[in-house]
Amino acid sequence: MAHYKIGTLGGDGTGPEVLAEGMKVFQAVSKLENFTYETLPLDWGGERYLKTGEVLPANAIETLQGCDAVFLGAIGHPDVAPGILERGILLKLRFELDQYINLRPVKLYPGVESPLADKKPEDIDFIVVRENTEDLYTGIGGVFKKGTPDEVATQTSINTRKGVERCLRYAFELTRKRNKRKRLTLVAKTNVLTFAHDLWWRAFQEIAKEYPDVETDYNHVDACCMWMVKNPEHYDVIVTTNMFGDIITDLAAMIQGGMGVAAGGNIRPDGVSMFEPMGGSAPKYTGTGKINPIAAVAAAGMMAEFLGQSNAAKRIEKAITVVTGTKMKSMSAGKMGFTTSQVGDLVCENL
Repeated sequence: MAHYKIGTLGGDGTGPEVLAEGMKVFQAVSKLENFTYETLPLDWGGERYLKTGEVLPANAIETLQGCDAVFLGAIGHPDVAPGILERGILLKLRFELDQYINLRPVKLYPGVESPLADKKPEDIDFIVVRENTEDLYTGIGGVFKKGTPDEVATQTSINTRKGVERCLRYAFELTRKRNKRKRLTLVAKTNVLTFAHDLWWRAFQEIAKEYPDVETDYNHVDACCMWMVKNPEHYDVIVTTNMFGDIITDLAAMIQGGMGVAAGGNIRPDGVSMFEPMGGSAPKYTGTGKINPIAAVAAAGMMAEFLGQSNAAKRIEKAITVVTGTKMKSMSAGKMGFTTSQVGDLVCENL
């Protein structure tokens, strides 16, 4: 019997509440699919930082390396200045654990309202593969003469051949395995960013020769934002840079019904990966039972898939579609027709 060790990081605001529902579903499906797990609860987040002044303990990376996966609720505290927790926890974990893929399934579930009124679930079903450890997020740059009229600020986009190639290869393999339209779209800005994105374009063309069964496509990022709204059915798998991926996945979340249903993974294919809902900590809903846990449940499904439990992942996704399609009144907090915990119960009942 397979056994896993899961690091659980509730984080801030409503993070612990949605994490609890995701783990509730994970526990239920583990019994149905005959695997076991243990959890390692971690208190990293805003409250701990305010009490101790420490963002992460010194042994944080070593601790997580002893896990098979990490399940994250949300990071973001209203009493902590922006950037401290995000850079000190989220980016540090991604970089130190070399989680070089950010994986964002974009799927419109039945019963979920999309702002694209004429689009159906079969029209919005694609995946964004975002490079996760390079580009503008490396923190390379600086400020000169800060606070004066002559101030200069720089932030450098770092793109290595190794980093670009391993991201592209992951995307090609995923497109092949997904076996739907078998179309991989590179999103970049080759007409303006003629050094960094020329590297992406050349590597994309070279690697494509090894995947003759995969149709390749290219969009400038601004065009992608237009086409994602007008014709989302065109997309199968998108691969893009860290910065552009950060932007277009929020647009993608909106067309799939909002942050309350959007789940993601920070993937290290041969190491420890971290799974999370994309909606943030939503502190104003803390303790009210109004927050939507569907994104966290979907993240638990992604975690099951990563751990090799494909049947469990399929059960979770199917149960989500039943609950959104036949039970919930809305995906908006406080308008679901059920409490946070009741939504988790409904998913468990439909596994």
